[in-house]
Amino acid sequence: MKTLKLAQLLMLSLVVLGSAVVKAADPYPLDYFALRSAISNVEVSPDGKHVAMLSNPSKEGDPYIEVYKTDDLSAKPFRLNADPMEIVSIYWASDDVIVFRARQKVRDKIEGFNQGVYEFVLASVDIKKKKIKKYEQAGASISNILPSKKNKVIYSFVPGAFKKSKLSDAFRPRAYYELNLKTGAKRLVARGKIALGQIETNGEGKPWLARGFDVQKGELIWYSRVNGEGDWVEFHRKHEDSFEDFFVTGYDVEKPHIYFVVANNGKDKAGLWEFDVKAKKFGDLIYARKDVDIRGTFSHSNYWKFPDTVTGIRYNADGPKSEFFDGQEQAVYDQLRGIVPNASWISVNSRSRDGNTLTVYNSGPRDPGTYYLLHKGKFSKIGSTYPLLEADKLADVKYIKYKARDGRTIPAHITIPNGKPPFPAIVMPHGGPFVAENIRYDEWAQMLANNGYLVLQPQYRGSKGYGIEHYTSAFNTEAGGQGGYKMQDDKDDGMLYLVEQGLADKDRLGFYGWSYGGYAALIAAARTPNIYQCSIAGAAVSDNQYQVNFYRAIIRGAGKLEQLRMWDDSISPIEEVAKVNIPLLVIHGSVDQRVPPAHAHKYMDEVKKLGKKVSYVELDGADHFSNTLFYSHQKELYESIIGFLKNDCGPGGL
Repeated sequence: MKTLKLAQLLMLSLVVLGSAVVKAADPYPLDYFALRSAISNVEVSPDGKHVAMLSNPSKEGDPYIEVYKTDDLSAKPFRLNADPMEIVSIYWASDDVIVFRARQKVRDKIEGFNQGVYEFVLASVDIKKKKIKKYEQAGASISNILPSKKNKVIYSFVPGAFKKSKLSDAFRPRAYYELNLKTGAKRLVARGKIALGQIETNGEGKPWLARGFDVQKGELIWYSRVNGEGDWVEFHRKHEDSFEDFFVTGYDVEKPHIYFVVANNGKDKAGLWEFDVKAKKFGDLIYARKDVDIRGTFSHSNYWKFPDTVTGIRYNADGPKSEFFDGQEQAVYDQLRGIVPNASWISVNSRSRDGNTLTVYNSGPRDPGTYYLLHKGKFSKIGSTYPLLEADKLADVKYIKYKARDGRTIPAHITIPNGKPPFPAIVMPHGGPFVAENIRYDEWAQMLANNGYLVLQPQYRGSKGYGIEHYTSAFNTEAGGQGGYKMQDDKDDGMLYLVEQGLADKDRLGFYGWSYGGYAALIAAARTPNIYQCSIAGAAVSDNQYQVNFYRAIIRGAGKLEQLRMWDDSISPIEEVAKVNIPLLVIHGSVDQRVPPAHAHKYMDEVKKLGKKVSYVELDGADHFSNTLFYSHQKELYESIIGFLKNDCGPGGL
């Protein structure tokens, strides 16, 4: 069946699922937000006969693999867990075999910076024979589900010689093997080295792209093998000190020597370009914008039939956006957008080989995430990631722009509670800081809004996605690092803008951040004059030099200027403790590998020495990243935040 007919089926046969009406309501119990996803990783099998998912049966338990027949989702499913390990991701490798990745906590303490407490393994399950097979390569991850090779995948791992080397993650070479999931036999596809280490394979498992590093010249190198054949050919170099983007996102299947590249190519904003790897030069500019960078491309929804076909581009402006090159693919998405409730970011996240059966995922401000199934002309809801959260009790998100005090335009998102302004308001800057924030459904912002707080998420200077100049203005060579200076002004100026607009109450402003955002929260607590009534610092860098010394000796190029200029020249919170002038709550995970808990301990020691009143909460067993925050961590985190805001945030609470 062609895609166009599928679009017609969508138009004629869909079950209308209703829409939400916005109304004010009492806040949810914090437990509702603390729960982990009820379902995730929902995918249809290649033959379209089964749907697999990860299902979380309890608050504290690990997820199960559940497999349902697409003809009857109400029938009892096949279920499998991996106790004592936790399954974290699943992929269909054939009509009846699912390959999955699992992790297990093997240490109580971190082994150092970026050395966490978990180890990972690969395994598979045959749903017909109900047999599990474990593969022994520790730390392996799936690089390619091979659509043309039944029950075979390509996995990769960092060999022991490089695993604990001082190379940054971006330069650590990986080894690539084709694995037979039935027999466990493996075949070496490619073994990386520093000069040629990061390798990608096409739908047939042939290596077609590689990236390496010239240590002597300090240059990143890209290599091609057109159609996965012949020797590697160098086609582009970029000096490590360049701040321009250059990354390959695919190739033209009809002209395989034409690669698709997201690059600046001398411009402030990154666009999508053609690159002729035979001629070794840029071709036509395919798509670019004046306001934001292009984030990348996306592939055809039918991976099993068109694994290497690029069908569109993605960018983030007032929200996540896409542009299609393929009219039939766009027709499918246009129809879905018309019938999915609270449609925001929609993706066909899996599709059967014949194209007739597919799963659809939607997420956005009023939808934490919902999966749907189209099968035999019927469109039905599979389930929600957070079924206790109703659309009408969640909050809208609005895209705004405001001027910082030096005239710079700062894009931002605000999550607006149900009710009437002015609201008590929280500024919640993203971590990083040099990352691109993509706001779809933000659990923290929605939790705060559900409790009555307006939430500002500013794309302060240093944020990526808005061009080179906006990014590098946080650490340019003339002004030095702007952490605690202009980067901090950007957050304050956003809150003052919301006050001017009548949205925020000037006497009820607070600050909450995690990672770099936690660093900014520590800085906010010590500013004079201070516009905030209180601040909450999660997983915060408290000592700039302590943090940067973890990677000072190995970081190179643009990253070196970015990170070292940022932390060397910026304000260090540990030196500002005496200036803390508002109530402050510090929260940290006990096994945080990215910002080790010594940051919090050192800061609190200084607090005690100076006699300051600062509250501290340590989340036992929590790492830095959201996928290591379990129900108990989330519950303690949210109760600490809301309790502090209501009871300890300035006179009378926030």
